[in-house]
Order: sequence, then structure tokens, then C-alpha cells
Amino acid sequence: MQPAGREHWKSSLGFVLAAAGSAVGLGNIWRFPTLTGQNGGGGFVLLYVSIVLLVGLPLMYVELSMGRAAQLGPVGAFRTLAPHRAWRALGYLFVLTGIVILSYYGVVAGWTLKYFWMAVVDGFTKEASGPAFGAFTKNGTLQIAFLAAFLGLTTGIVFFGVKGGIERMSTVLMPVLFVLLLLLIVYALTLPTALDGLCFYLIPDPASISGKTFVFAAGQAFFSLSLGMGAMLTYGSYLSPGSNLMRSGLVVVLCDTAVAIMAGLLIFPVLGGAPDKSGPGLVFVVLTDLFATLPAGRFVGALFFLLLAIAALTSTISLMEVAASYWIDERGWSRKKAVGVTAGLVLLLGVPSALSLGAVGGLGNVLSIGGKALGFLDLMDFFFGNVSLTLGGFLLVLFALLAWKRARFEAELYAGSGTPAVVRKGLFFLLAVLAPLCLGGILGYMLITGQTLG
Repeated sequence: MQPAGREHWKSSLGFVLAAAGSAVGLGNIWRFPTLTGQNGGGGFVLLYVSIVLLVGLPLMYVELSMGRAAQLGPVGAFRTLAPHRAWRALGYLFVLTGIVILSYYGVVAGWTLKYFWMAVVDGFTKEASGPAFGAFTKNGTLQIAFLAAFLGLTTGIVFFGVKGGIERMSTVLMPVLFVLLLLLIVYALTLPTALDGLCFYLIPDPASISGKTFVFAAGQAFFSLSLGMGAMLTYGSYLSPGSNLMRSGLVVVLCDTAVAIMAGLLIFPVLGGAPDKSGPGLVFVVLTDLFATLPAGRFVGALFFLLLAIAALTSTISLMEVAASYWIDERGWSRKKAVGVTAGLVLLLGVPSALSLGAVGGLGNVLSIGGKALGFLDLMDFFFGNVSLTLGGFLLVLFALLAWKRARFEAELYAGSGTPAVVRKGLFFLLAVLAPLCLGGILGYMLITGQTLG
């Protein structure tokens, strides 16, 4: 049953921008260039785009279809569409995964606020970026403070609901994000290092493509779309029955992919080739060192970290909404209570991650996996940001095919779209064959090697 008074998106554009905002995050602007640099450049990009369309898009359609059909969040959707307790557990996994990811993602998102403030007030000093970043991450008080600040922004938006909060802010933040990204790309293309960077980024090198490249490209394609944690399912539950899922899902995927490709058009011309560091080191050390020497580097740095903050915020909004929708749908709570409890829970869960970066030594080395010592934040990312997401996506495919059944899934997805039969058959093949193979391969790689995908 649809909850009485359930909100819906005001417009299809509002939904597309909100869903694209959920998918667009630090993974597009930070993780994608890192993995591209580590895996040979152009060949990785080609594989990534192919897998996004062939694997990510079908999974996007499953989540959106489930949400719209059930008009409920993850737990309610599994209960309604296939009333069996075993499948309902997958809904709880989605909610738990979203909460835990938000707890440590919020820590990293807080860094974008800190560095935006640094760029505006002090600027950056060459060769000082590494020590400055190390001192910042080891300061537990600052880590918790910026985590709380970012959660405060997220909570304030989600508190006002689907139309008044999420949709309204997404229609502002997403255009701003695209404009900032375009401005920074134009700047990057004027630098003397631009041509070398573009050649590395856009020209595939067959020798650089391997089985590992495929696994990492598949992992990035899947993770970048916010799949496997109920975010798209929850957003789909706010769609009206007459919406065109085929068109909306495709536009969301194309927007997310466009941001990732554009991020590469910014990062690689600035670097002039492959980065010599990955992850936080690339963004908060290498790039800040460059901003200290580039013309108008302080201004460019401020725009860049504002861009990162917006990308992170549009993602944290959707993560919080997954949990909030659970309390509202399943417990009958008011939105005010649901959002408040979720924010408090996430903050408590985020504290160990915030303190695991050097503030508390014991949290910096919790467990060794694959020969690598992982701190609390890294451990949460391994189990929930990698294994849980992949497992959730794999089980989601099985649910659509075995429990919800093909006929009911397709009736919901194609309603009013006029999709040709050949497209329907092709999409079913991708969902029934290619998606399980890709997700199974990613999951097997992580469990066997103990390595994350970036």
C-alpha cells in the first residue's frame, strides 16, 4: 500500500536532476580520474562508458521500476513486490548500507568544506600541501566538526522533504555543478600541460587493457550510479505512475557519465598525464600544490573545492533519504523525527571513521585484509562501499528475474514508453546474462584478493 500523502516529484526535470545528483559524487570527480590514471587512460575510459550503458543502465531500470511500482522505500518495496521474508532482508541491507556509507562518506565530504574555506581565506602553499593534509586528518576535533557541518547541510535539505528540499536544491545545485565544471575545463585546456593530458586520457592504448582493467572499469561504472543501496529505488518511489522510466533512467545515466568524463577533461590537462598519487593524495596534495603555482590558482582552487562540495552534497542527500524513508514508510514516523534520528545515528557511526585517520591510533589499524592493514574508515568502505554494494546489485538482478518475474518487471518499466520489442529483448539479455557476470566477477575479485576497487 502506498503511504497516505506520499510525496511525488513536482516535475520530471526535478526527478532527473535529483537522481543525477545522487549518482554524481566524489566518485565521479575524484575516484574516476584516479582509476583512469592507474589503468592506462583512454582504454579504461572506453571500457567504463561501455559498461555503464550495458550493465549500469539495466540495473538503474530495475531500481526505478521497483520504487515506482511499490511507492515505498527498499524494505517496503521488497515486501510488496515479492512477499517473502528472505527478500525483505535485502531491503534492510540496502538501508544499512546507505547509513554506513553516509557515516564515512560524510567525513571525506567535510574535507571539501575545509579546503574550500582554505582556498578562499588563505590559499595554498607549494610543498606544504602534504604536511598540511596530514595534520588536518590527524586532528580529531576538526574531523568531527566538519563531519557534523556537512551532515548539518544534508539534514537541513532532507528535512524539507522531496519537493521542498531535495528537488528544490537539486534544481539549483546540479546546474551550478555543471557550470563550475565547464569553467574549470576551459581554464585547464589553456594550460601548457593540456595536450599531453588529453592524449593520455582520450587515446586508448590496447597494451594497457587487461582483465584487471575490466574489473576496475565495471566496479567504477556500478558504484558511480548509486546502485545497490536503494537510493535510486527510493527516488523511484516518488515518481508518479505516468512517468517515462525508459527516458528518465537513460538521462540520469548519461548525466552521471558526462560528469565523470568532464572531470577527466579537467584533471588530466592540469596534471599533464597520469597522476603519481591516488585518492585523497591526488585531490588534497597534488592538485593543491598545483593550485599554488598556477595562474589564478587560488581562485581556481576555490571553485574546484566548491564543485567537490556540491557533488558530495547531492549524494549525501540521497543516502540520508534512503534511511529517512524507511522510518517514514515502515515505522510511521514524521519526516522531522525520521531525519533527526537518522542524522544522529549517522553522526555517531561517523565518529570512529573521523578518528581513524591518525587521531586515535587503535582505529587506524583495525584489520588486515589481503595483506593490507585497514583503519576503521577503510574497513567500512571495503565491506559496505564495495562488497555490500556489489552483493546488493547481484541479488537485485536475481530478485527482478526470479521473484518479481520478468513479465511484471517489464510491464512496469515499459508502461507508456512504446519501447520496440528488439530493445526489450536486448535489455533483458543484458540484465539476465551480462549484469550477473560482471557483478559476480567484481564480487569474486574483491573476496579473493581482499582489495577494494579504488
